[in-house]
Amino acid sequence: MKTVLLIEDNNDIRENMAEILELAGYKVFTAENGKVGVEVAQEEKPDLIVCDIMMPVLDGYGVIHMLQKNPDLQHTPFIFLTAKAERAEIRKGMELGADDYITKPFDGTELLNAIESRLRKAEVLRKDIPKGLEGINSLLSTISGTAAIEQFIKDRSTTKYKKKQAIYTEGNHATRLYYIEKGKVKVYRMNDDGKELITDLYGEGEFLGYSTLLEGSVYKETAEALEECEIAAIPRSEFDELVNSNKEVLQKFVQLLVNNVQEKEQQLLKLAYSSLRKKVADTLIMLSKKYNQANKEHFTIDISRENLAHIAGTAKESLIRTLSDFKDEKLIDIQQGDIVLLNQKKLENMVN
Repeated sequence: MKTVLLIEDNNDIRENMAEILELAGYKVFTAENGKVGVEVAQEEKPDLIVCDIMMPVLDGYGVIHMLQKNPDLQHTPFIFLTAKAERAEIRKGMELGADDYITKPFDGTELLNAIESRLRKAEVLRKDIPKGLEGINSLLSTISGTAAIEQFIKDRSTTKYKKKQAIYTEGNHATRLYYIEKGKVKVYRMNDDGKELITDLYGEGEFLGYSTLLEGSVYKETAEALEECEIAAIPRSEFDELVNSNKEVLQKFVQLLVNNVQEKEQQLLKLAYSSLRKKVADTLIMLSKKYNQANKEHFTIDISRENLAHIAGTAKESLIRTLSDFKDEKLIDIQQGDIVLLNQKKLENMVN
């Protein structure tokens, strides 16, 4: 059962709202002023807060200001309830972190619709979404009610990249967001000795370059086509408009950034502590999870041995020797240079 906190100094309005919400299946907490409301919020941690602005002791602006300082409550959906509908008042509330406004007088349907909408959007933000078009489109569809991202990339011209052609290079300033219409792209870094390490792989329907745009820095890696690609380049100004116009979208991109950092930390740990066999097995499984969208039992990998070695963080000769061992053990087969995974379960459970 979802919980809602009502902070309202008018007894009649507060009781009427509580009755409507309880009939709709919500568990309701109430508070007669802002000070009590903050205390109840900290104790009960409701799923959503509806708060009046003009109240004694502590007004609505003071309530949201205090809640934004609490890590457990700063992302709780917050709806202001007010008799004021002036633009300046709305802007002030939104700048403080409010998600919506309900203007008095209102009816029960308006109240329920606002609450249901905000709870639904909050639920989306708590879930992990796939990378690329499908996941972001799902997010924006929930937030805006339309497939906004489809319009974002619709009818954009694409640039064709040949195999091994750079899309962007380390050290350059980010000016575009890239969307892959066709093909595969690797992102890699070079160490001081000129050794390459592939840090990420992208495929059709995925965006790349957004992390650098959000950071406002230069590229720390180089992106290169693994095969012939068709890629749309979206100007930075349009990307900025997309994320700045909607707080939920920005939050989700930040979440993706955090996930990327965690993935890279795991990759570094594996490179540092995994055995050669474990590194190669993990690389094969990672590629299967990323590109085997049809969940084929015997998935085929057509990436070059050199790139496989750069992903696994090992020498090409060591990789080839390990693949030969895997073939003898019937874990993989090699057909015309391509690697066919025969026993993904054993590869995934490879002992270090």
